[in-house]
Amino acid sequence: MHPEPPRSPPRSPGQHPAGPKPNTSPRHSPQSRARARAACQRCNSQDSLDELQMDDFWKEVENIARSGGGAGGGGGGRGEGAREGEVQEEEQQKAPEEGEQEEAWLTEAGLARLFDDSLAADQDQEEDSAAFLSTLTRTQAAAVERRVTSLQQTLRRRNRQHAPDVRDIFRPPKENDEPGGGGSENGQKDASSAEAETELDVEVAFSEQALSYRDHRKPSAGLSSPDDKLPNFKLLRDKTGQTRIGDLSPLDMKKVRRLVLVEMTALFDTAGVDLKAHKAVKVKAKETGLFAVPLAALLDQDQRRAPGTKVPFILQRLMNHIEEDGLDTEGLLRIPGAATRVKSLCQELESSFYEGTFPWQQLKQHDAASLLKLFIRELPHPLLTVEYLNAFLAVNKLPTKKQQLQALNLLVLLLPEANQDTLKALVEFFQRVIDHQAKNKMSLNNVSVVMAPNIFMFKGFRSKITEQQEFSMATGTANIVRLLIRYQNLLWTIPKFIVNQVRQQNMESQKKQNKERAVRKLLKKITDKPSDKAVLEQENSQGFIRVQAPQFSKISMAVQLTEHLQAADVLTRFLSQDSSVAVKGEELCLYEIGGNIKERCLDGETFMKDLFQLNPAAEWVIKPVQR
Repeated sequence: MHPEPPRSPPRSPGQHPAGPKPNTSPRHSPQSRARARAACQRCNSQDSLDELQMDDFWKEVENIARSGGGAGGGGGGRGEGAREGEVQEEEQQKAPEEGEQEEAWLTEAGLARLFDDSLAADQDQEEDSAAFLSTLTRTQAAAVERRVTSLQQTLRRRNRQHAPDVRDIFRPPKENDEPGGGGSENGQKDASSAEAETELDVEVAFSEQALSYRDHRKPSAGLSSPDDKLPNFKLLRDKTGQTRIGDLSPLDMKKVRRLVLVEMTALFDTAGVDLKAHKAVKVKAKETGLFAVPLAALLDQDQRRAPGTKVPFILQRLMNHIEEDGLDTEGLLRIPGAATRVKSLCQELESSFYEGTFPWQQLKQHDAASLLKLFIRELPHPLLTVEYLNAFLAVNKLPTKKQQLQALNLLVLLLPEANQDTLKALVEFFQRVIDHQAKNKMSLNNVSVVMAPNIFMFKGFRSKITEQQEFSMATGTANIVRLLIRYQNLLWTIPKFIVNQVRQQNMESQKKQNKERAVRKLLKKITDKPSDKAVLEQENSQGFIRVQAPQFSKISMAVQLTEHLQAADVLTRFLSQDSSVAVKGEELCLYEIGGNIKERCLDGETFMKDLFQLNPAAEWVIKPVQR
């Protein structure tokens, strides 16, 4: 097995990372902690994580340091090998140069033609950008305009070719113009309308809500709240159905990602929070094995064994082992396994896991939990990604818990699919641990505090920050982890206003196609036989939709739309008439296909009449879930 460079031990304040001083005092001695804690208390807005619980954070940091490099690493020494490893670690993230951040942001948002003259003549790019920009809300457009303006200033300093004037991109709004191009629902609802703090409005863009809050906010007593009194947020009911990650087609998810990037940036802009993005740099990493392997490479090797795998086998197996008979273990995740034993188990797993010869029955629960944490922190790039790690940390700077939750929702949507799925599996597992807290003594706060260093302090991270910064970040990282766990059922959903913007973008893109179809129709001879489309239009006008179901003996059925008909009722109607279908009912989904959406798996509580009114041109098909 290729050995990982050893992890560095805690260093004293002011000590250079590469300077070996074997007798220096621990970085987090009680005296050091007390001094830094006193300095931090004045600016700590997350003091609901009390001092005693935060001691577990520092114990975890010290356990990580004592464990050395984990996956094949040695102790905490600082020999030449350690210094060589640190150089490699330092290269994992890189601060962008002047102008690079704006260029990268505009490129990721699919707006590279706004600064790249070579793309300006691309008709498809121009039409795509125009359709995208036409859907933006006021705050989203302002976020794009701010980056374009900043990049223009940089390009002028570099004496590069002329970039488009921002006034050519964003026309001044006419009177009574609604944000979002006037056609979407984003601007149709008053963002300043009074609403209970526990309700999450997903029809109005989060950044628009934040703008209203900023302009109308009243002095607040502070943000701190005991952990067991975090707001019980709930989504306002949407009769057209909730959309979760995995419900939309890849083409529409690409549009979602572009919109979410702009919306996330607009939300932070509105709150006056400056995001400093880093870009990931390729590092030498193993391509096979279990630990210290890139997440994408690990899933690739697992998918060759089982197509469709979403979460690495090793992580699934460790979680399953703990759940089988270990969830009641006191101090689970908090009490570490013996470092030498965990290192030996790691090496044994590397050699025997895929052969199926690892002796799972002999694996102690605390050792399994230590291996799980080792897997997370040994990923070559952090689970929350180098690109967005700073944004996750900046969530704590937002002024309300609601805005923090909205920002986390957007950031989860921006993660690569493999990271989304793995993070979801982890927070679900953490919740199952918390469900047994009466016996294992691990509450939401306890789990969050212990897991935060493993999720946020990736290799090389601690050598980049001062002791004071580390203490300042401690409660912030723990707070982010507890929000991810506490609100996991909300965070992996796509807000309705984003889905509406996707629908509007699709409609804008279809205008040209519809013109071309109209010309072809004029050239086509009209036959006497009524087309299938004419039949469908007649059924629709009479209050029916036609549902296709290829798996069933009755492959098609006209279903009458009523005020109370839901997607689950349509599925039940087919299942009740055909018990021979090979696919289980829970594996089937009613899909909305075409019209202003490419493809969408419907939530069972979707009211079909309301959705039909939103997308009357759609087809309705029952088929296996494709997540």
